[in-house]
Amino acid sequence: MAGTERPLAGLTRRNLARELGAGVTLLAIAVPLNIGYAQIAGLPPTAGLYALVVPAIVYALAVSSRQVVASPDAAAAALVASSLVGLAAAGAGDYATMALAQAILSGVMFVLASVFKLGFLASFLSKPILVGFVAGLALDILVSQVAKMLGVSIDSGEEFVGKLAGLVANLTEIDAWSVAIAAGAVAILLGGRRVARAVPWALVVLVLATALVVLASLDDAGVDVLGEVPAGPPTLTWPVLEWTTWLLLVPSALALTMVTTAEGLLVARSYAERRGYPDRPNRDLFAFGLGNIAAGVSGGFAVGASTSRTAAMDQAGSRTQLPALVAAAGTLLLLVFGTALLADIPSPAIGAVVAVAIIPLLGIREFATLWRLDRFELAVAAACFLTTLFVGAIAGIVVSFVLALVNLARRAARPAVDVLASDGEPTASLLDPAPAGDVTAPGVVVVRLAAPLFFANATSFGDAVKRAVTGASEPVHHLVLDGEAVTDLDVTGAEAFESLRSWLREHEVTLSMSRMRPTVRRRFERFGLLDGVAIHPTNRAALAAAGGAAPAAPDDEEDARGLRHR
Repeated sequence: MAGTERPLAGLTRRNLARELGAGVTLLAIAVPLNIGYAQIAGLPPTAGLYALVVPAIVYALAVSSRQVVASPDAAAAALVASSLVGLAAAGAGDYATMALAQAILSGVMFVLASVFKLGFLASFLSKPILVGFVAGLALDILVSQVAKMLGVSIDSGEEFVGKLAGLVANLTEIDAWSVAIAAGAVAILLGGRRVARAVPWALVVLVLATALVVLASLDDAGVDVLGEVPAGPPTLTWPVLEWTTWLLLVPSALALTMVTTAEGLLVARSYAERRGYPDRPNRDLFAFGLGNIAAGVSGGFAVGASTSRTAAMDQAGSRTQLPALVAAAGTLLLLVFGTALLADIPSPAIGAVVAVAIIPLLGIREFATLWRLDRFELAVAAACFLTTLFVGAIAGIVVSFVLALVNLARRAARPAVDVLASDGEPTASLLDPAPAGDVTAPGVVVVRLAAPLFFANATSFGDAVKRAVTGASEPVHHLVLDGEAVTDLDVTGAEAFESLRSWLREHEVTLSMSRMRPTVRRRFERFGLLDGVAIHPTNRAALAAAGGAAPAAPDDEEDARGLRHR
């Protein structure tokens, strides 16, 4: 887990100044966003700032990725809020205390996933599933931010429908100054990005908006402001809750862990490949675990991989974790000496900053791409989106996993089962309704299953082989199963194979195998499936033994010049 790379790998004297400069940029980006994300999570601004200190330092010193920035993000904040509001309302415990416990539980899960090398489980959350799930969270967040931008009061603890209804019902309360501040903020954020992407426009917006509020006393005119932020560094603590409450927090902590694992490891691998440094997924999971535990014991809340901040650091030329340490030091100074500067930040400006940041998370382009490429994948994304939006984040993650398994089973249940030929062109898979009707050689059919033989495809494999035999243009006396692409066998697959053997014997068809992988051959032998079955090193050898010899060619050239799909 510890890996071989030292902390802050890649840092040299030559790039020290650039890394320090990137750290200042990260600080300017992270402070306003984390204040906004803390509000999304239903927590005080200090929770977002505390998450930039101890958790960021611990993560930066433990991770293998040189660039991925760990911090609360919009999706995690929404997931925290949606999972804790109901528990707090039911009296399960103090809201902020549960947020700390949730982060600790998530951290423990990350550590366990690292120890047992379970990072592969995140692969079940495919891109369409992540797009739908995150888009649902993002739209829910957007309603709350629009309310802030309009100066309208809504109950942030409500579900999406309740928030939307509250927004519509209170439109008569729109505050003109709030709308003006929000509109100006959005214009600066969007326009500034086109003019100079390197400028921390979120910080510029908050500084200008705060100055306007102070100079014009707009808080007295009805503009909502952040309010007093307690000064002082984060202190170590431990969430004291009933053990039953800890258990109630497990599902939401698991959801946080899985979403961060899927997104975090993908981002880490992408930048490692692009910039040419080693990537150790299990060490990265361990770092996320330590970071979340640190967040839980220092007053923060759940942290994950921040895609937008990672991209910003890459554009700034950063190739190490030093910017995270610089940002942590700057945040600590702000907490100790500068919280008074935060009190007059207008909520409409914070709403605008967060709204602009989460618009890409709505996945509009991704949904359009899925519409163009694969309608089934679009349906999967839409189902995750609607469930997350109207039922809740936990239900969304459950539906995501169920749909992932359904999608996996759907694909696994229809593997390619091909009749091979010594010449000719490939034809459709035997899983198609009409049998191909061809033989490999007179009286001989060579069939290749391009998948492991297991419960999901066992029946379809047997049916396809039977169609190859009964639908052939001439009587078949020999069947050769090419085992090159068969990588595994389970009990259900073994039973289906034994049933197929019995059917072949009844139809007086001799069965033989070719090109079996050693590990798979041992599995077949363990199930007693190879008794009386001839095993051949190549398909040509199998054809020759069956009396349907193919044109002579060296065995080791079979893949290049031998049997092809028909």
